[in-house]
Amino acid sequence: MEGDAEVRRYVGGAPRTREAAEQRFWSGPMRPVTDRLGMWAAVLKLEESYVGRCGLYPHLKGEDRVPDEAVLGFYLARAFLGRGLATEAGRAFVDFGFREVGLKRIVTAVEVGNAASVRVLEKLGFGLKEIERGTRSFYHFELLRPEGQVVRA
Repeated sequence: MEGDAEVRRYVGGAPRTREAAEQRFWSGPMRPVTDRLGMWAAVLKLEESYVGRCGLYPHLKGEDRVPDEAVLGFYLARAFLGRGLATEAGRAFVDFGFREVGLKRIVTAVEVGNAASVRVLEKLGFGLKEIERGTRSFYHFELLRPEGQVVRA
């Protein structure tokens, strides 16, 4: 995935070498998680295949963590795009975030032009909050915990 230009075009642009991908992997996703928020391996059980990663990670404003909020992320290998896996994983993590972790809001950003990810977020009920314009432009989405939803934390 990291070396695939098509997969990388909306998550930082350029493909990474295996060495660069491994270095980033060990310094990022493999760090210990204490509050259950992090990007997790996505495995397609039927095929026993690693297909990417997805999850919720802490929402930061500068160096500070925003209380009761997290960011939804999903990143899949090209061979597994268009199969509804991002929607399925996203739905599971939204439910986990609101019901298990007790989040009040989940946010995410999608680079302008990434229509497939926008469709996933719309299916999950996310609403467009703002558009950030720049060298790379982004749609910023949010989803609030439904009123009265039971938190099992």
